[in-house]
Amino acid sequence: MGERRLSSMRGLGVYLADGRKVGIVHDTVIDEEDWQCSHLFVKDTTPELVEGGIHLAIPWKWVRGINDVVILRWFPPTPIPKNP
Repeated sequence: MGERRLSSMRGLGVYLADGRKVGIVHDTVIDEEDWQCSHLFVKDTTPELVEGGIHLAIPWKWVRGINDVVILRWFPPTPIPKNP
């Protein structure tokens, strides 16, 4: 994916490969052991994909690519419940 400042990801839209918007990057979560991004913290989520539009921590391994937006390679097939 190349080098990119993690702080520059704030505000980017997060989308599924089919074009549906998941939400907006609010922040990144860094693993203190190896200083790599482990998750994207996503806000303003779409209620059709995330019950109640709650905030999400999306694992970095779900990210397919980043440019003007973040594209995910995978996302759960059913809406994520607010209270699992």
